Amino acid sequence: MEEGARSCLLRFRHRLEEDMKPPYLMDHMISDGVMSMDEEEKIRTQDQAVALLELLLRKDNNAYISFYNALVKEAYDDLANLLHDGLPQILSYAQNNSSDGLTSYVKMVLSEGGVPQRPVVFVNRQELLNRVREKLYQLQKDSGWVTVFGMAGSGKSVLAAEAVRNHGIIEECFPGGIHWLSIGQLDKPDLLVKIQSLCFRLEQSLNGQCLNRPPSSLDEAKERLRFLMLRRYPRSLLILDDVWDSAVLRVFDIHCRILLTTRNRSLTDSVMESGLDENKALEILSLYTKTKPHSLPEEARSIVRECKGSPLVVSLIGALLKEKPNRWRYYLSQLQQKQFKRIRKSSSYDYDALDQAMAASLEVLPDEHRKLYKDLTVIEKDIKIPAKVLCILWDLEPEEVEDILQEFVNKSLLFVDSHNKPYLYYLHDLQLDFLVEQNRDQLENLHTKVVRQYQQHYRNGPPTSGDEESLYWIRFLTYHMAKANLTQELYSLMFSLNWVSIKARIMGPAHLINDYMEYGPILDKENSEVRSQFQEFLSLNGHQLEQRPFPDVVQLALSQPQTSEVYRQALQSFLHLDLNHLIKTKSSHNLKKMIISLIHPHQGSIYSACFSNNGAKIATCGASRTLKVFRSVTGEKLTEIQAHDDEVLCCAFSPDDRLLATCSSDRKVKVWSVEQANLLRVFEEEHEEQVNHCQFTNTRRKLLLATCSNDECMNVKVWNLNRPNSQNTMFGHFEPVNHCCFSPDDTYLATSSNDGTVKLFQVSSANEWKTINVSIMFAENDGEVLVKCSTWTADGKRIICAAKNAVLVFDVETSDMLLEIRTNRLSTVQYCHACPTSNLLAIAFSNYTVEANKKMADCSGHLSWVHRVQFSPDGSQLLSCSDDQTVRMWETKRIHTSSAVCLKRDSDVLFSEEEIIVSAADNCNRLQVSFLGTNYFKQDVSLCVKEQVEKYVLEVPSGKLLATLQGHTKTVLRCHFSQNGQTLITSSEDTTIRVWRWQSGEVRVLEGHKEQVRCFSLLSNTLANTRLLSWSFDGTVKVWDIETGEKLQDIEAHQGAILSGHVSPDGCFFATTSADKTVKLWDCESWQCVHTLSGHQDCVRSCRFSWDSRCLATGDDNGEIRLWSVKEGCLLKICSQESKDGMDSLHGGWVTDMHFSPDDSLLVSTGGYIKWWNVENGEALQTFYPTGTALKRIHVSSDFSTFVTIDSIGILYILQRVV
Repeated sequence: MEEGARSCLLRFRHRLEEDMKPPYLMDHMISDGVMSMDEEEKIRTQDQAVALLELLLRKDNNAYISFYNALVKEAYDDLANLLHDGLPQILSYAQNNSSDGLTSYVKMVLSEGGVPQRPVVFVNRQELLNRVREKLYQLQKDSGWVTVFGMAGSGKSVLAAEAVRNHGIIEECFPGGIHWLSIGQLDKPDLLVKIQSLCFRLEQSLNGQCLNRPPSSLDEAKERLRFLMLRRYPRSLLILDDVWDSAVLRVFDIHCRILLTTRNRSLTDSVMESGLDENKALEILSLYTKTKPHSLPEEARSIVRECKGSPLVVSLIGALLKEKPNRWRYYLSQLQQKQFKRIRKSSSYDYDALDQAMAASLEVLPDEHRKLYKDLTVIEKDIKIPAKVLCILWDLEPEEVEDILQEFVNKSLLFVDSHNKPYLYYLHDLQLDFLVEQNRDQLENLHTKVVRQYQQHYRNGPPTSGDEESLYWIRFLTYHMAKANLTQELYSLMFSLNWVSIKARIMGPAHLINDYMEYGPILDKENSEVRSQFQEFLSLNGHQLEQRPFPDVVQLALSQPQTSEVYRQALQSFLHLDLNHLIKTKSSHNLKKMIISLIHPHQGSIYSACFSNNGAKIATCGASRTLKVFRSVTGEKLTEIQAHDDEVLCCAFSPDDRLLATCSSDRKVKVWSVEQANLLRVFEEEHEEQVNHCQFTNTRRKLLLATCSNDECMNVKVWNLNRPNSQNTMFGHFEPVNHCCFSPDDTYLATSSNDGTVKLFQVSSANEWKTINVSIMFAENDGEVLVKCSTWTADGKRIICAAKNAVLVFDVETSDMLLEIRTNRLSTVQYCHACPTSNLLAIAFSNYTVEANKKMADCSGHLSWVHRVQFSPDGSQLLSCSDDQTVRMWETKRIHTSSAVCLKRDSDVLFSEEEIIVSAADNCNRLQVSFLGTNYFKQDVSLCVKEQVEKYVLEVPSGKLLATLQGHTKTVLRCHFSQNGQTLITSSEDTTIRVWRWQSGEVRVLEGHKEQVRCFSLLSNTLANTRLLSWSFDGTVKVWDIETGEKLQDIEAHQGAILSGHVSPDGCFFATTSADKTVKLWDCESWQCVHTLSGHQDCVRSCRFSWDSRCLATGDDNGEIRLWSVKEGCLLKICSQESKDGMDSLHGGWVTDMHFSPDDSLLVSTGGYIKWWNVENGEALQTFYPTGTALKRIHVSSDFSTFVTIDSIGILYILQRVV
């Protein structure tokens, strides 16, 4: 910060501290990007005014200016006047503004945002430029869209880039920056990758690093981008270049400022409709030939006319004339020949001129270079490639390749993106079209060359560096193999677990899943069963493969069925590695195959599937713009209708099943006859934005149709089919409404909106009855809450809403939340539906699964995002549809009740040679005792537990109740039998410890702690030693004689609560850990503190001595594990700090439990997941990721070969080392 600004702050510091209210000021500063939310949180815990000024003094000029502006906005005019004289002259560079607007500031902003540079020869089209800038100035105060439309090759991208190459535009309208994103023709995985890349770029620009994991679905990506553009870059411009499809625009409908270029006139209003005029085209030729326009030969005008206004064609001819300035007549005759005939022609553009210009440009290349240029035919449209890829393809040195590429660029045969280092090269779509047409009969050979050159260069294995070169090969190798018809190579690659691991690590699972869908027909010819096994593996573990740090794929694959090819390859990989991999086994029974029908009705995503009310038919619709009807029993197609001009987003049967309603992105609502398959009614006037959902009334009393849309205000309508206009419009939402549904008796209509609310309207009057604010159920820093949908329970008394990663159940009368179902934070709930005949609730997720409440079943099988689920009217079947182009029908009656058991995390395990006995309470407060033999088959013994304050002694395995022990007045936290089994020791929240002779009921109460006693330990397991060590949240350690009840020692151990303790195996020491962030070692004879171990940055949650008692491991709430010398009291090692997810600690959560191996060489720890460590060097050997999180403890067999734990959602894991 400049000295003048700092001086002003110090001079008026006292006045500022007295008069200002920091919370409102900090909101503005966060919006300006000069303060982080973490800094705001720290300030809120202190004297806010003092802390804010302390922070300001450590920041730069931008922070001072932001603080000054915040004072002005919050009407602290007197305080702002005090600081005015200290305002830094940060914008002095504006005075050096060059005539074309290219100040160093402009260059920096455009470079950081990825805006393309000017072409080699540039002509200013001022009239068009002014029209674009005029529109952009309209975005100065409000969000909105500006569109540049034009035919292919008309210069849209150059015009868009030039429009923002202006100091005034950036400073006045978009001080938050300009962010360029090339779109082109994309499928959803490619679009997701592009948005992931943009989010990464934006987050990295903020803090120099990106701690957040990439968004895993388009919905999550849209929400992340919305947050970044509104909160982090509030006044910035997003430029979407070359948008083809309206579906792309929906993803970017995030209420920010957007400039887009397109060749699709129907997308939105345009500001440009033509190519170059004659004068501008002549100006380009004069620049290439270094001749004044009026001095150009007469052929110049004829050449311009033949180019038909295309800047690309004019540039190609200009580049030729630059080298051969005497060939005007020759190149004109070339253009006029029209010898090329296109197999496919665009309706919006005449290719003849481009073909002649391209042919002429290639003619002047050396023969060798012409052959090399032909190799570019195989590049996909809108893809930029680094020179290194072409080094491999052409088998040439980098310097030679760069020279050749520069020659192509100079001749306008190729374009270069110089913002990236290394440079990236690409062809215009029209140039690619030309190459494909000219080399159509050689395409297979050209793709084969790419594959063979790759195989030669990477004969030792695929690239894994993650740079631009390896990204290209990882992304497009399967594409080249498929196009080359190299089916064996494609089988070998895609049926390889190593390839799955590499591609998922570098690109995430979305592209992988798309590959298996796209090339499924080819793979099925080799082995459809193996293909389905790999698909199933990805569908079950897709959300895991998005986690950072990246999971061990071999570990995940070892959890597959042993008959699977995925498992076989994982086992083979293990045998070649020096690792101790583990097999995962869940305690719940495997469900019988629930899926009873699979339909592939559409090409493209399926957005809606619904049962008819008699359950006999299924209707589906989606991205293919069609509506189809099938028999639900056989899957036979009954009807197919080309329903809309754009994607069909929803379909619904009328109560009598005679009508079907559809709604679409084309803003229309249509009603069809099911039997005749003809159109009966179109409502196209009233909705001005896409219509998201439609539903008929449930009863036949009065037939009405409800629809909801993205309209700003009039977004919910009810239609009477006998009227040409809507019967009613429901007002109340001012953000898009995603879903609407009638109550079971049709009294109310529920609407779910992006404004974070669900509103209930009275159908008869169209008046709002009540609003349920769903957004307040989430933390403020969770970002914007979009309510996806709502569903009524069969009795109409409860309504269930889906938002973010949660489903919430509300009481309709009181609006109170009754239940919250939180899913994995990596998921987004796409849809939910309540069964009309039972308490089942189906939930559709973004991570490819369908679930049911209380986990009655996990219906895995879809290979992409699940958009919708619906129960059949009798509740016996469940319908789901997905981006994977399938509709699946599941039989709900085949769910086993036992699969609904969710275990609680408190458990005990008995290991023996032949079996493992696990006991744990379940979600119904029953004690589950599981006997698992060597083959891990399970029996359940369930016994009711009445109250937690009572203690029960049960016989195993009969389950016979042997004793009921009453005495504790609050929850019992721990129990432990003595070695002879005659004495039971318990501790409780009531601050007491009780020692029971459980057979007689005799009890001795140990009183003295002031707070709950969560744990205790016998100082020795021998019968002779009767000393008991206890610790409590009151910060004390006490030593007791359990025979007499006498308190032997009372130690004030810590300033904070004691969270764990452990006695060394040799009985000489015990350790305590505390919320005060310290660890203390105590001598068991003198009861003196031997060492205080400091260094943890958070509460120390757990500790464990090594078996030789020489080492102590401690773990804290930040996930850090430290190893200490017991003798010296010094730090030996901090277990390696791997890269972490920005939302997690180092261990995915608190370190809650640890165990050493018998030889003390290995350490296992639990937190959000399980990790194994090398004790000598502190390196992580392996990580196991459970389905849930927050593991509480882990039970380890004496030989360190078997591990048992239970996760937060009640799944029991038995992990065994593979030998």
